[in-house]
Amino acid sequence: MDLSDAALLLVAGLAAGTVNAVAGGGSLITFPAMIAVGLPPVPANVSNSVAVFPGYVASVAGSRTDLPAGRILRTLVPTTIVGTIAGALLLLATPPRAFELVVPFLVLGATAVLAFQDPLRRLVGHPRDLSPRRRTVGLLAMVALGAVYGGYFGAALGVMLVAGLALVLDVTLARVSAIKNLLSAVVGLTTLVVFALFGPVNWAAVALAAPATLTGGYAGARLIRRLPSVVLKTLIVAFGTVIGLYLLWRALG
Repeated sequence: MDLSDAALLLVAGLAAGTVNAVAGGGSLITFPAMIAVGLPPVPANVSNSVAVFPGYVASVAGSRTDLPAGRILRTLVPTTIVGTIAGALLLLATPPRAFELVVPFLVLGATAVLAFQDPLRRLVGHPRDLSPRRRTVGLLAMVALGAVYGGYFGAALGVMLVAGLALVLDVTLARVSAIKNLLSAVVGLTTLVVFALFGPVNWAAVALAAPATLTGGYAGARLIRRLPSVVLKTLIVAFGTVIGLYLLWRALG
């Protein structure tokens, strides 16, 4: 790995950390960068999952004042861990082609859910009108699906989590984003452990990209707190649409 490769990973890590904190999808910056410096697809995917973890932690630190306290997090964290392990093992045990074809539609579907959040709420019921049991079941299902996806691939994980959480939680988008950051960090830590033990991690690439994602993640999380909800929602929907179309183009290309 030469100096230009190192510079590419540093810049990609900084950008990915910022994008992950604001909307999700930063892996679509670091993953191609890993490929560009010569890593095969699976080691690049695994190394990327490990490298972006510090950025998620920094995002949690930057948005900690918007995190809710109590039972909701104690319920969601174990679900996230189990779902992530399932997704990571799926990545290591199965051919990726079939899932690659499904991923773009998952991302575009999640983006559409967020874009049309209000009409969907009128259709399925506003969170405040749902029974506690129905709201809890819906929340756990959304988080579990997002965690499985995050363990397998992870690009646009933030978009998927925000879309699912915003549909079933009656809180501000800034609070939804803070919960998304925490769950993304849990996904990142879980994949780090699984891939460090069983995956082909390129630790040299991780050592270059990870510190940069830390800086970008904190800066992005601080930026979110200054954005109006409508601007933040527009940014996430735009990111999700671009990412979904890019993944579809790559899968069909």
